[in-house]
Amino acid sequence: MSIFNILLTIHILFGTICLITGIVAMVAQKKEGKHTEWGEIYHASYVVITLTAIILSIINWDKIAYLFYVAIFSYAFAIYGYLARKKRWKNWLHHHIRGMLGSYIGAVTALLVNIGIHIPIINLLPPIWFWFLPTLIGIPLVASVSKKYKKRS
Repeated sequence: MSIFNILLTIHILFGTICLITGIVAMVAQKKEGKHTEWGEIYHASYVVITLTAIILSIINWDKIAYLFYVAIFSYAFAIYGYLARKKRWKNWLHHHIRGMLGSYIGAVTALLVNIGIHIPIINLLPPIWFWFLPTLIGIPLVASVSKKYKKRS
């Protein structure tokens, strides 16, 4: 097995963990610590998928250079949301929500761009929509959740 295939397998495994733990963290009770536990796993898996995405894109730049940029941009949201909570920035909850949900939108975008053509119903859309659909759905969600928690930070 080539180094590319090994890294791709790691990337897919941790990408799956990231997508699952992201959803679990979103729906977990916030005051019991479960949200934080799942969020830590989400963030750690995001670090792995970011690093593997960067390396994979460098190895196969001609075909997947976009992965480099998606990884950097998406992880920027993740670290922004993570640090907002860890460092207790002013209005940290607002920043945390926007950063973490923004990073999740990035992860879903990367997933759709790579496998959207294989997902029933979604594959009926023009492939360019795979780049925009998560954002079009996610931004109203971010705004709604931010508004819900606005008074708590």
